[in-house]
Amino acid sequence: MKLGILAAGITPDELIGEHGSYADMIIKLLDNTQSDYSFEVFDVRIGHFPDDLTQCDAWVISGSKFNAYDSDPWMLKLREMVLEIHEAKQALIGICFGHQIIASVFGAQLDKFSGGWGVGLHEYDIKPGFDFVPQDKTSFRLNAIHQDQVLSKPDNAEVFASSAFCPFAGLVYGDLIFTVQAHPEFSAEFEKDLLVLRGGTTFPDDVTQQGLASLDAGVVAEQSDVGNWISSFLNKHK
Repeated sequence: MKLGILAAGITPDELIGEHGSYADMIIKLLDNTQSDYSFEVFDVRIGHFPDDLTQCDAWVISGSKFNAYDSDPWMLKLREMVLEIHEAKQALIGICFGHQIIASVFGAQLDKFSGGWGVGLHEYDIKPGFDFVPQDKTSFRLNAIHQDQVLSKPDNAEVFASSAFCPFAGLVYGDLIFTVQAHPEFSAEFEKDLLVLRGGTTFPDDVTQQGLASLDAGVVAEQSDVGNWISSFLNKHK
């Protein structure tokens, strides 16, 4: 299966040498699932889009520093592509910005969350009944960095993951779309480095310290678990 990564953002210059791009992190996450994927990266934020949907079998929209409710030309084109992918019945995965922009296409409200930034390690409850998640699994942890949130559920989506801080943390749209607000591709090391780099500027000092403390609390993000769920979801379309 060939996956097209629609890269809506990129790692800060100061960190990309050590950690790779967001697209690199997604490729590493999905390569670790032992599924037989190949990848092509499209840097959509600079207008690099696929010529045709037949170039790939399924798609992933990455995270981004941009607001998913803005109207930059590349975002408008990406929203159109989401609809085209859905109409073509290809599978689509959304992470953070991707989670948000897909939800907006299907009628969800997006905005800055009144509760502020969500950073560091977050835990989410799993709603029962989804076949890509082991039935005895009731929660999971992932690293998160976001101020914007999906504030209303699209009519055609089901919530599969939620928390008090982020009620619409994971959404599934039938067998075609799987999205998460947090970052299964972000390691603890990258999350720490990003918080330190942007602490006191992008992130207030108290938020930064809370996020760093959560990463040093002795529990870890369940990256491989969520990567396997994504793979299981995608593999239904092989």
